[in-house]
Amino acid sequence: MKFIKYLESIAGISIYPMASLLIFSIFFLLAAFWAFRADKKMMDQISHIPLDNDEPKNR
Repeated sequence: MKFIKYLESIAGISIYPMASLLIFSIFFLLAAFWAFRADKKMMDQISHIPLDNDEPKNR
């Protein structure tokens, strides 16, 4: 028996794809809203974080 047959036999399984799409959409919209509303100086500072070598490396 194929895997899809098992999923079809579970009652109420159809809500999970819609719920995951809704959660992803809300997260994406909030992240996009934050990115457009964020202060440009803060974004410039965040973009240089990987390039900063002020702290010594842990060995």
